[in-house]
Amino acid sequence: MKANTPTALDAALRTDARAEGAFGAAKNSIRIYGALSAAALLAVVVVASSGHMVNTFMWVRAALLPVAAVLIHRLPLSAALGSRRAFDRVSALAVIMPIAIIGVDLIPGICPLWYAVMQVVCMLPVIRVAFIIRGSAPRAVFPKTR
Repeated sequence: MKANTPTALDAALRTDARAEGAFGAAKNSIRIYGALSAAALLAVVVVASSGHMVNTFMWVRAALLPVAAVLIHRLPLSAALGSRRAFDRVSALAVIMPIAIIGVDLIPGICPLWYAVMQVVCMLPVIRVAFIIRGSAPRAVFPKTR
């Protein structure tokens, strides 16, 4: 069983204000992503209720992305508390998600242009997280291990 003693990582997180600020900015960006994803879901509901065509892909993606935002929001929180695993996950997700989501939207005929543009706008805060998390301050707190 592990004792509740401060580790070197805890001390590094507490003393490095830049890292703390970076994790805070990442958390805020994920919140913005969640709000934009919820707005995208609302837009799909409005378009569908107005009689325009909304396909299953749009419904599923619009419903899942706000849920993903809630789950992803926990990662920078855990990383700020010293979790290397959460840091690695948020670092990877922030790069993979925009590529995957925008890439799928570029497939001709899968979704209308307005929806693809809305998804790109939703991914902008996630792209910001990729740059923030890969910055020098968070990487200094979590140096590469072999």
